[in-house]
This record gives sequence, structure tokens and C-alpha cells, in this order.
Amino acid sequence: MPGLIVVTVFVVLVIVTLMLGVRLVPQGSKHVVQRLGKYHKTLGPGLNIIIPYVDSVAYKVTTKDIVLDIPSQEVITRDNAVIIANAVAYINIISPEKAVYGVENYQVAIQNLVQTSLRSIIGEMDLDDALSSRDQIKAKLKTAISDDIADWGITMKTVEIQDINPSPTMQAAMEEQAAAERQRRATVTRADGEKAAAVLEAEGRLEASKRDAQAKVVLAEASQLAIQKVTAAIGDNEIPVMYLIGERYVEALKGLANSQNSKVVLMPAEIPTAIRGIVGGMK
Repeated sequence: MPGLIVVTVFVVLVIVTLMLGVRLVPQGSKHVVQRLGKYHKTLGPGLNIIIPYVDSVAYKVTTKDIVLDIPSQEVITRDNAVIIANAVAYINIISPEKAVYGVENYQVAIQNLVQTSLRSIIGEMDLDDALSSRDQIKAKLKTAISDDIADWGITMKTVEIQDINPSPTMQAAMEEQAAAERQRRATVTRADGEKAAAVLEAEGRLEASKRDAQAKVVLAEASQLAIQKVTAAIGDNEIPVMYLIGERYVEALKGLANSQNSKVVLMPAEIPTAIRGIVGGMK
């Protein structure tokens, strides 16, 4: 019985030793092996053999793309505007041994690098440029981070700017500025319209005055021509003139008599004598 126990223990120990020496690494992962506390090698996907009790798997690192969410932070632009920006970074570990031995926590380190670089890049831009130049910020950010994390065996696949917005205080100020600008434009447009209307009205009055003056000139010339023709036709014969003037005179007196404002109508005793006086004055 004691011998059987020893054999059983030996067999179990052999099986355990074999199991410790065999490592199956799944696809998408790499294992970092240490030998007596020192880095020895990196195991790739598949079946791997290590020395039991001497070698040990210290780190299991994924080779898949890792998504790092960069927290939001306040950033001050070159024109002293405060905006809130955050990003997301996609990284891939190429050399697991550099990632685990080169930095204490590569995820936290990359997050801090992205935040610092983002502040630096946006700090060199004006507010309008920062809000409208995401692709430019992305390119500069990727270039700045890639060189730093290459020493850690990590490559930056891409980095995207998720949100880049003015702070609530800055946004309220921008809305007030936009409202003031719209009000200013409306005032200018209204003033231009009133000015144009006044100019058109003045031009209309000027044109009407010119037309009135021209009409008066035409009427005066017509009256002059008519008088000349009548004078030439009458000659020294006063009877037609007396008839025409007398007719107009009687019509004027009739209208004066029919007027509501007239109370007394005075008629000359000698109408012919009055007409002759008018004709004499005309001559």
C-alpha cells in the first residue's frame, strides 16, 4: 500500500507538471512568460510548451483593437474661449512585452497623453477653427500620440473627436452674440429699405414737379398761341370779343350766385361798358 500511494502521487505529480508545461493561447491573445521573475518570451496563439515551475505566464495581453474612451475636459482656445472636448482612441498592441514592462498602465497613460495633446492642439486654434476643424485636430492628435506610444509597442489605429462644443457659459454668450448680430442686420436692412423708399419718393416728387412745370409751360404756350390767334382774327372788331367775354362774365356771375357761401351778388349797371374796359385793358 505505501508503494502504491507513492506511485499514485508520482503519477499525479507528472500529470500536473505536464499540464503546467503546456499552454494553449487563444487566437487574439499573447502571453508574456517570465523565467524566474525575468522576461523570457512571448507566446503566440496555439499550443506552447514552457518549463514548469521555472517559467510562468505573467501577463495575458489581447492583440485585438482596444477602444479607449477619453473623458471630457475643458479646453481653452487661443482666443480665450472655453470648450468641452472628448475623444475615443483605437489602439493595437504589437509588442506585449513592451506594453507591460514599458509603462505601469498603458491605458491610463494613453488617455492622459490624448487629453494633454488635445489641450495643446486646441489651445493653438481660435474658437471658430476648433469647432469646424475636427479632421485637422484628429490628424495632429494621431501624429502626436503615435510617436510617444511606439516605445510601448503600441500603435495608434485612429482617434476620433466625439464632441467638441462650447461650454454652457460660452454657448449662452454665443447665442446672445448671434441674436445681436441678427438684430443689427435687421436694423440695417430696415434702414436701407427706408432710405431707398425715401429716395424713390423724392425722385417721384421731382419727376412730378418737372412734369407739372412742363405742363404749365405747354398750357401757357397754348394760351399765348390762342390769344394771338384770337387777337389776329378779331382785329378792330370788338363785337365778337364782347360777346365771348360777356358770356363768360354771365356764367361767372351765375356760379357766384349759386354758391352757398355767397349772400350778395353785385352786378354792374353797364355790362357792355365793363366789357369794353376789359377789352381795352387787354389791348
